[in-house]
Amino acid sequence: MRKIYFQFYQETYKSSVLDRKTKELIAIAASLATHCKGCLEGHIKKALKYGATKEELSETIAITMGVSAASIVDLTDIAAENLRIRHFDGTRAPEEPREVSPEE
Repeated sequence: MRKIYFQFYQETYKSSVLDRKTKELIAIAASLATHCKGCLEGHIKKALKYGATKEELSETIAITMGVSAASIVDLTDIAAENLRIRHFDGTRAPEEPREVSPEE
């Protein structure tokens, strides 16, 4: 399995439309999103090697944080809807009228 992974990995880093620095910035975002510490450390080193600035690294991290935070907001909205609560004031959302089935 490891051999297949490395073959795939090498293919993704061949010369293409995206330059190597851009690929490393994307890899940093993916590493953060997937919680891969070793990946993150390696891709930060490679990004710097291929010319990324600390400002570019910082912006990549900030964008990843924003997208990750949005996914949490989406999930908490679903949870709040299911619990019929409002996030910030601790009160229950108003009950919506529901149809009563004949079995009830």
